[in-house]
Amino acid sequence: MTKLKKTLGLFDGIALLVGITIGAGIFKTPQVVARYIDSFSIIIILWIGVAVFVYVGALIYAELGCRFPRTGGEYIYMEKAFGPFFGFLFGWAQLFIIRTSPTAALSLLSADYLGYFFPIDQLQKIIIATLIIIIFGFINTLGVNRGSAYNKFSSSVKITGLMFFCIIGLILIKGDFSRLSESVSATATLGPTGNIIAAIMMIVFSFLGWDRVGYVAGEMKNPEKVIPQSMFYGMLIVTVLYLGSNILYHSVIGLEGMRLSSIVASDTAISLFGSIGASLISIMVIISATGSVNGTMMATTRVYYAMAKDGLIFKWFDFIHPRFQTPTHAIIAHCSWSIALILIRQNFETLVAGMVFAILIFYGFTTVALFKFRKENIGNKDGYTLPYFPILPTLYLLGIVVLVLLRVFYEPWKSAQDLIFVLSGIPVYFLFFKNNNN
Repeated sequence: MTKLKKTLGLFDGIALLVGITIGAGIFKTPQVVARYIDSFSIIIILWIGVAVFVYVGALIYAELGCRFPRTGGEYIYMEKAFGPFFGFLFGWAQLFIIRTSPTAALSLLSADYLGYFFPIDQLQKIIIATLIIIIFGFINTLGVNRGSAYNKFSSSVKITGLMFFCIIGLILIKGDFSRLSESVSATATLGPTGNIIAAIMMIVFSFLGWDRVGYVAGEMKNPEKVIPQSMFYGMLIVTVLYLGSNILYHSVIGLEGMRLSSIVASDTAISLFGSIGASLISIMVIISATGSVNGTMMATTRVYYAMAKDGLIFKWFDFIHPRFQTPTHAIIAHCSWSIALILIRQNFETLVAGMVFAILIFYGFTTVALFKFRKENIGNKDGYTLPYFPILPTLYLLGIVVLVLLRVFYEPWKSAQDLIFVLSGIPVYFLFFKNNNN
């Protein structure tokens, strides 16, 4: 029987985490956050707070990944903890909102930044975004090493580019941080608490990516060691780059300038380096966004494959290409629905608005799963273990519950729409897959 190859090491894990996480968040969300918050001091506190919050989540996933070093990520954790129904529901949500929405959105963002170099209309933007998805679907079909190679390349470009952008930019402003003290009334209208929750949701989106390292555990040479180290070093790199970028953006163009900008990194580069600098930053954003498209596709399609092997999604997904040893049908499905979402929604913010809300719900379930595994001694116990248990996961779970409930309170209609995507899997499960696990 054809199986997935165990070829990925520590550098692959770090590249995967950084490659997926630094996609569009740091190039798109800062100007959105600026509309919700009235001062930089609060903004930077929120970024630091979210960084700590998601780092705890990353440590939880490090232990879960070591307990179950199999391809599939959260699907494996929830299926082991709560049974096949919850495993199926998560996989269904992955396909219909959680992972395909960012693939579609980041492809559109890549097309937007191509528009910096030559004018394109909405139809052309959709065509370009569609072609981007098809190209990376083809690359991922040819082999996990090819997909990982582009992750390494894009991660190197974005890490190096952002690092030099921040360092050189902060040098050029010559210690002038006067704009960081600006205070301008928020333009969003959800109220003080509602605005903060909305801003946090956007910042959380910027950090998403760490959770997908465990998806390819089955293709790692030594997952018990590689997963926690990838989480630690990857999250450290991401956090430092995000904080530096925010300081630079606000120092150069200020809070009001942030709100008026649609391409904040390029606008900052224009002020610092002129049009050539803005062109280089635009290229970096395109490489960064497509790297995230590639990494998401590389990791998430393994969830669909794992579900099919367990009889929790159509058998068609349980196919490994005999030559390339990749889950070809799962890749085709991921690309097809991502393209469908582009055609249906056609807008970056619409595509990502409900993604964080949906994934936070499942983060809550996986945290509860950790408590269950600890209590019942389930899974491999020789790998990494989360420190300060049960305090850290309890605080993390409470944070998730508060965020989800406040988002429902302040944006009930949007929350209901997002839940429909997730819950639409319930009748599908009972019609087609319930009897597969009796």
